[in-house]
Amino acid sequence: MDIAGPPRRRLMLGSILGLTMAKTAGAQTQWPNRAIRFINPGPAGGSGDVVARIVMEHVGATLGQPVVIDNRPGAGTNIGMAAVAQSQADGYTIGLGSIAANAVNKWIYPNLPFDPERDFAAVSMLVLMPNIMVVPPRLPVRNLAEFIAWCRANAPISFGSVGAGSSQHLAGAQFGLATGVEMQHVPYTNSGQLNTDLMEGRTQVLFQSVSAVAEMVRAGAMRALAVTGIERVSVFPHLPTLKESGVDITSTGWFGVVAPAAVSASILDMLQKAVVTALADESVKQKLIGLGAVPRGSTREEFQRFMEAETLKYRDIIKASGASAN
Repeated sequence: MDIAGPPRRRLMLGSILGLTMAKTAGAQTQWPNRAIRFINPGPAGGSGDVVARIVMEHVGATLGQPVVIDNRPGAGTNIGMAAVAQSQADGYTIGLGSIAANAVNKWIYPNLPFDPERDFAAVSMLVLMPNIMVVPPRLPVRNLAEFIAWCRANAPISFGSVGAGSSQHLAGAQFGLATGVEMQHVPYTNSGQLNTDLMEGRTQVLFQSVSAVAEMVRAGAMRALAVTGIERVSVFPHLPTLKESGVDITSTGWFGVVAPAAVSASILDMLQKAVVTALADESVKQKLIGLGAVPRGSTREEFQRFMEAETLKYRDIIKASGASAN
């Protein structure tokens, strides 16, 4: 006896079973079908954290799933980025790429817990983050030329940063190389103390993110001398760049989105499109500009090439400055 019944019934059962399996497979492969974790390897409230929250809220709305920020600071971004590199390559964990993690740390940390070129897939650039050069208000200088003359008469000059390999550190190292001023790097784990020590004169200069010092500059608690990037910032439109002031360097921090290296191209493409869509939104754009950031979406290939170029650029700067994480 045919236990499956007559041919027509077998055909109907087979069709129903096939449809059920197709729906189940679709539900399993549809991405995203749950929240996405975004690892920020810096502190809560830092510039990277603020940028990530602004952009990822819109990215989550585009993808139809929340993007949850997971702050994993420490070891110059290495703790958080190691967590990204070691995550399952399913698109549900992504991270905040930066000048430190994806260009500089390989030159200053002898035992990096990841390979920045092998272990990450580029998704998109987010923003350029030019710093501004600030000094204590009691320092007897009003512009960059006066500051350089004062430095040469009072060297060595100490400058603070949030750690070796940070954009603040790199800007100070480049400034010393370009001007011949002897610069002593003072790394901090507390960004609030970094700013306090400058205002109270325990350090003589900072190359700090615009968002971190804008209110203190406006209040007269710090004096801004120049912008480290390639162009002036809208927050302080009358502040010249270092190049305009006669020091031929640019030093710009940046943030982007990266994923574990083995994430599929289709998921990377969806992430890239969601990020670029967010950066094109006028509300998102204005919030980022208000931080002193320059929104800069990109293709995956463009961001990959950018990181490779930054890695080569800072190899030579680190070597010349002798900087290290030790």
